[in-house]
Amino acid sequence: MIQAGSGLFSSIIGIPWFLLYFAVGAALVALFVLVYTRVTGHDEFALIREGNWTAALALSGSVIGFVIPLAKAIQQASSIPDMLIWGCAAFLVQLAAYGAVRMLIPDLSARIASNTAAAGTMLASISIASGLINAASMSL
Repeated sequence: MIQAGSGLFSSIIGIPWFLLYFAVGAALVALFVLVYTRVTGHDEFALIREGNWTAALALSGSVIGFVIPLAKAIQQASSIPDMLIWGCAAFLVQLAAYGAVRMLIPDLSARIASNTAAAGTMLASISIASGLINAASMSL
């Protein structure tokens, strides 16, 4: 029999919370990808299906840049609404990062569509850097 004070019991009673936070986190990632791919001037998934690795790199960097602070938000959240607030902040930072790169490279979408590695690498790098700074800036 599992006793209430055991580590195993604590782990088992934590499973529903794990599932809840994981599901909400996965839903936020899916929503981010949906919105992000609508905001950009190119169709990432069509380009990726055609073998455009620059589009894959750029999208992957943006997703990683979002997930890093989302993971921090999940780790430090006191509740689901708290996690959602910080997740929305991460969401906005990534959209701003895309906007900033688009200002630096006005024809960003055309360059990604033409598989220009420099453009995709710049977007991925700025996205990941923004995500790291975002996560580090989150406070308890």
